[in-house]
Amino acid sequence: MNDIFAPAQLGPITLRNRVIKAATFEGRTPDALVTEELIDFHREVAAGGVGMTTVAYCAVAPGGRTDRHQIWMRPEAVAGLRKLTDAVHAEGAAASAQIGHAGPVANAASNRVPALAPSRMFNPLGMRFTKTPTVAEIADTVAAHADAARLAEQAGFDAVEIHLGHNYLASAFLSPLLNRREDAYGGSLLNRARMAREIACAVKDAVGDRIAITAKINMEDGQAGGLTVPQSLQVAAWLEADGALDALELTAGSSLLNPMMLFHGTPPRRSFAKTLPNPARLGFRLVGKSFLKEYPYQEAYLLERARHFRRALSMPLILLGGITNLDTMRLARTEGFEFVAMGRALLREPNLLRRIRTDESTRSACVHCNECMPTIYSGTRCLYRPTLSREPIQLTLG
Repeated sequence: MNDIFAPAQLGPITLRNRVIKAATFEGRTPDALVTEELIDFHREVAAGGVGMTTVAYCAVAPGGRTDRHQIWMRPEAVAGLRKLTDAVHAEGAAASAQIGHAGPVANAASNRVPALAPSRMFNPLGMRFTKTPTVAEIADTVAAHADAARLAEQAGFDAVEIHLGHNYLASAFLSPLLNRREDAYGGSLLNRARMAREIACAVKDAVGDRIAITAKINMEDGQAGGLTVPQSLQVAAWLEADGALDALELTAGSSLLNPMMLFHGTPPRRSFAKTLPNPARLGFRLVGKSFLKEYPYQEAYLLERARHFRRALSMPLILLGGITNLDTMRLARTEGFEFVAMGRALLREPNLLRRIRTDESTRSACVHCNECMPTIYSGTRCLYRPTLSREPIQLTLG
């Protein structure tokens, strides 16, 4: 299909094309509020031609952040977020807010509150054990997602993306490795999926059809004992049947246990180690190879897994992973995916979409070195395209 750059419907909204800027933590909110740097980041991507850009990460609670400098959704954040969405809209693009709770991926030391996980575990980010939420606290977290969606609507967002992947809290509940509960939220897959489904339905109840609702979900965790493709297919089928979502974005891997499954390409082990304080840096040198595994890069590297979901589901799907040129976008459409999401390629060249429209043979300059990964706490960027001079935020692990 050759309709990549034609307007496309996403739930109640119309995007100018089928390309979405994927959520990548921007590292531009030192006070947990919108900055001019963050606005400029998304304005530039919007001016570059995407149909929608995704602001990441908008935590639903202070303890749901992977670092205390991230935005968390509260009334004080709305004015800045409104300024951001106005800037994106002025460039002709839509804006989505990624909402979620990082759970065991949250940095308890940085946030100064315990990280949550479905079952007690040691959190290597905060160097302390997690807190196991009660059923009442789970209900509070579900309600917090609904509140965050309402605030996103007030701030002018056209959509919200619920984070159900990467072993963030809802994803950790899905994992049989991380969820060893014996109540209504543990044990069977139906129970482990309860929180994700309750979140999606609560968000739908909060914003109705006024904005689009998507969710990012793991197809698999990439860790022995974690969520598998067949299990994820069943969860996706339940989410589709619930009718709360307008699209699913398909991802893979675990920010907690196997982040390179999402990225593919060269693992930036040495650069990542430099961001860590001692003794964490020494520990990372010992386990870095097993944590940052190597997955060879190829275009559309998540497509093979995603095909299972396309065959099983009728709802719109967003293909992520190795989308860098028009041929791959058209392949995604031929395979039945309604939208594609781009991340690193737009860090390297925010105007890549406009260049592709001018010359269909354009190829991304991104070399998949993944050196952008360690920059997330000093302003996420491609090192071949430095843009920031601000002092980096110290990543505190203990």
